Amino acid sequence: MIDANANILLIYTGGTIGMVENTTGTLEVFDFNHLNGHIPELQRLKFHINTYVFNPPIDSSDITPEYWVRLVRIIEDNYEEHDGFVILHGTDTMAYTASALSFMIENLTKPIVLTGAQLPIGKLRTDAKENLITAMEIAADKDSVGNPIVPEVCIFFQNDLLRGNRSTKINADNFNAFKTYNYPMIGKSGIHIRYDRSHILTPDYSKKTIFHYNMDCGIVILKLFPGISKPIVEAILQSKDIKAVVLETYGSGNAPRLDWFLEIIRDAVKRGIYVVNITQCEIGSVDMQRYETGRELLKAGVISGLDGTVEATVCKLMYLLGNNYSREEIVVRMRIPLVGEITRPDEKDVKEL
Repeated sequence: MIDANANILLIYTGGTIGMVENTTGTLEVFDFNHLNGHIPELQRLKFHINTYVFNPPIDSSDITPEYWVRLVRIIEDNYEEHDGFVILHGTDTMAYTASALSFMIENLTKPIVLTGAQLPIGKLRTDAKENLITAMEIAADKDSVGNPIVPEVCIFFQNDLLRGNRSTKINADNFNAFKTYNYPMIGKSGIHIRYDRSHILTPDYSKKTIFHYNMDCGIVILKLFPGISKPIVEAILQSKDIKAVVLETYGSGNAPRLDWFLEIIRDAVKRGIYVVNITQCEIGSVDMQRYETGRELLKAGVISGLDGTVEATVCKLMYLLGNNYSREEIVVRMRIPLVGEITRPDEKDVKEL
């Protein structure tokens, strides 16, 4: 049920969705103070919309953790006065931003909906209007007792409502740009918006929402491929600035059993570097006990990233490293879901923690 009295904060960071063509045919950011003029359909939503516009707008390829901190600050400063938040964002790094915000805002009790577009809002065939209008409705939707239906960070794109930290961009050309391979959609828009309440996070409304601002960027992604060489792996893992490595392995978490490779991994772990194993496969999870190649990594001290996306794994590490958790705490927290970013381990895995 859409709350007609809802106050929604619309935050435009940049991206295609906020662009219109000027008289010369060049794309430029439209004036969000005249939002209803560009999208008159918004007036039919009735609820109140405030806007915050990044000046200058940021291309999503230029997004850094400093901008995530800025977003969290804007949300915290406006949290009490608003029922939900819609963030307009370029698509290229939207899944990273959604993942980061999900960790940086602890016990989130209000919707944060990220959306964007593949075509500018002024184009005849644009997907921007439908994405924006539906994202607004989702941000304002409440249940029968007045609680938000989707109190989590999510992405709405081309009829699909997805958990933000489970999402990844899969298409650069089509309107259906995002997908969650290892988690169901949490909603779907059609004639009506249908929510899958069983897969939506439930916060603790008796506790406060906590906003975190420290993110550590000392992370590198190492994607394995046949023929990867010792000097390359050494150059990456022996860098003095690295604190964590996201290791993209084959299948269910397998890597070469080459002596030099395993020795470099063992040495990195001994030096205090966190090595987290995620699969290159779009669907599935890391299970380092399934094959001997995976067991060697487990013996070397590599942490299982289970079925997490690369975006969520990177942002989770940034968050944990930035908030000064002990090594033991980080190892445990990387293997359990904090905000639904990975599938909960079975009982056997929990006992091993």
